[in-house]
Amino acid sequence: MERITISLDESLAHEFDLLISRRGYATRSEAVRDLLRRELEGERASAGSGHCVANLSYVYNHHERDLGERLTGAQHDHHDLCVATMHAHLDHEACLESVILRGPLADVRAFAEGIIAERGVRHGSLNVVSVDMSGGSRSHRHGAHSHDDGHAHDHVHLKPKV
Repeated sequence: MERITISLDESLAHEFDLLISRRGYATRSEAVRDLLRRELEGERASAGSGHCVANLSYVYNHHERDLGERLTGAQHDHHDLCVATMHAHLDHEACLESVILRGPLADVRAFAEGIIAERGVRHGSLNVVSVDMSGGSRSHRHGAHSHDDGHAHDHVHLKPKV
């Protein structure tokens, strides 16, 4: 592991210590590593290329004319991107949906923007994680089962915590 040194004024250092305490970090180093990972991931995501996994969450008014059908239709039209959907009823009018997406970053963003722009969708947020699709096919294990059937898996770019 490489060691770096940074200098902070007392006020910023104090605020940082309060932040890491609220978030439950044991050390400043853990917090700095996570901040750097988040920034680097943001850079990869803003580049707009490559593949990703993502969570699109949105709240909408289910009484809005045909909105539920339009949202479901959009998911069916993009079945290549939509992995799973969770739906929750918040109150008499509002529903929350969370859609797990996987595919080319540009396509995932375009799909999410289209959903969020639908009339009746009140709030929407997309959380993106870049993945490496170069894993290809190889012999591997899933629990107790081993196989070499030629299917590929996405590989997340994030490195384990140290």
